Amino acid sequence: MYWRFTLIFSEIILITYLDYKIAGLYYSLGVLYCLPIIQTAHASSIRALRRSDSRVPDVIGVICAVAWSTAEAAVIWPLFPLNALAMNIFTRAITFTVLGRVMAKLFKEKEYSRKDALTGLANRLEFIERFEIERSRSERSREPYSILYIDIDRFKILNDTLGHHAGDKALIALSNLLGDNSRKVDTVSRIGGDEFAILFPSTDNKTCQVLIGRIMLASEKVFHEQGWQISLSVGSVTETGNKRSIEEIMSEADERMYSIKKEKLQQ
Repeated sequence: MYWRFTLIFSEIILITYLDYKIAGLYYSLGVLYCLPIIQTAHASSIRALRRSDSRVPDVIGVICAVAWSTAEAAVIWPLFPLNALAMNIFTRAITFTVLGRVMAKLFKEKEYSRKDALTGLANRLEFIERFEIERSRSERSREPYSILYIDIDRFKILNDTLGHHAGDKALIALSNLLGDNSRKVDTVSRIGGDEFAILFPSTDNKTCQVLIGRIMLASEKVFHEQGWQISLSVGSVTETGNKRSIEEIMSEADERMYSIKKEKLQQ
């Protein structure tokens, strides 16, 4: 993230230099200051998914206002009136600040529309879209793919005994665990509540079972370290092509997951 802001500051310096050397009395490059503000808003909106809302776009907006106004005044300095310089800085700072906030809000809403707010994983909408793409690819290549449907056992008890903060912590821990035990081409999603799903492209049933074993071992270790009396139930389906609908495949994986959960309760 630091390299991104270093690039933004370098961009502001370059625009200011060009505005002073090239624009002069007759031309203005001020509109170019919108570029670093938009880039900052985009970077801050992504960070805001995991942290409190950032004020960085406001700071960059003020810096751009000062840089633009100073470069403009420097062309005819000391003839440029100080009160005009102060007014330009003030009005431009307000304009750039509003622009930064509006763009950050738009970028943030776009990110949230496809990401789970708590975990940062893909939400159901993005999962379904990627699932559809993989089904079409599998139909052409005839390579199998696998999906997992995952549920946390005794999650409600964890919430009731330790509070929702502990429940959120468990969901975040599991999302990190699933991400660490999947590939970049895989899609890890929080479907809703304490239910997660993973799409494994180009993965047969044998490989899928190995991945499930890896996830189960990793989750047992993490849950034990935290002292959480919870575990995972995982249902899986391996499919090739697009003969069956997404709903049918996910329903089968869901049923297998609940069958495993039911067996645990009967033991």
